[in-house]
Parts: sequence; C-alpha cells; structure tokens
Amino acid sequence: MTITRVLWQGLAAGTVGGVVMTLGEKVEQAVTGRPDSHVPARVLQRLTGRPERPGTQPPPVNWAMHYGQAALLGVLRSVMAQTGLRGPIASAKFTVVRLTNDQILENATGVGAPPSTWPRKELVVDVLHKAVYAFVTGAVADALAARDGLGPGQRHAALRPGRRADVGPLPRGDAYSR
Repeated sequence: MTITRVLWQGLAAGTVGGVVMTLGEKVEQAVTGRPDSHVPARVLQRLTGRPERPGTQPPPVNWAMHYGQAALLGVLRSVMAQTGLRGPIASAKFTVVRLTNDQILENATGVGAPPSTWPRKELVVDVLHKAVYAFVTGAVADALAARDGLGPGQRHAALRPGRRADVGPLPRGDAYSR
C-alpha cells in the first residue's frame, strides 16, 4: 500500500459515492418534494470565512463542499479497504463516520443542529442518503483494493480467523509498519 494509491483510490471511490448519493437525493426530492439543501455551502462559507447571504446559496459553493467532502472521506474508506476492512460491515461502520463528519462540521459552524432534535422523517432521509454514499464508496474502494491483494488484517485472519492468543501478529514485512 502506498499513500499515492490510497489517495487516488479513495478520491475516486468517494467521488463515485458522492455522485450516486446525489442521484438518489434527486430521485427522492422528485418524489417527496423536499427542496435542495444549502447546508453544505453555508458550512464551507463559515469554514473559509467567505461572506454568507440569506436564502439560496451559490450552487458551485454547495457542490464544492458536497463533492469535496465525499471525495476526501473516500480516502479514509480506501485506508480501511487497503488494510483489510472490506465488505458490508466495513461500509456500515463507514456510514457512521460519514454521518459523524457531517454533524461535526455542521454543529461546529452553527449551521446545523444535533440530529436528536430533527424531525424523524428528515433524520431517516439523511441516514439513508449517507448509507448509499458509504456503501457505494465502500464497494468501489473494496474493488480497487482487491486488485492489490489481501490487506494485512485479511492475511492475519487467514492464519486462523478471529482473535486468538495462539496466533501472533504478521511479520513486520508483511504489514504496513516500520
């Protein structure tokens, strides 16, 4: 695993996940009538100190935050895949990371409120869309990482599945460490 490989695979996986999530959001909005969210733009404006304006925010600012965040978080999912954390369980864990990242940024900037205060319907829609992102990003990251073979965790599990006292760690040369 090289940092270059993790970066490009993660950026690609996260971008694909962001695109698929957006397509799903557009379908959902056509069905439910829910308007576009301008939260991503407002968060980016506050993080960068750019001026804010009331109402609708500039689409390029919204897209920059929406897709930029999707791509950057994809790098973390790529790290997961390269180390051997792959498949649906890893993607479910990553869903929580995606939701948490949003909430940290939205709440820290004062743009959003904790999900526990949201109407349940809004919360379900948000979790659904972030899960789509996480599972698509995961599928792409896993497929790209699989081209490089098993990750260290998978190689360790191949010795004898589970945490076992009688199975020591992989030799340093077989893991991503010094």
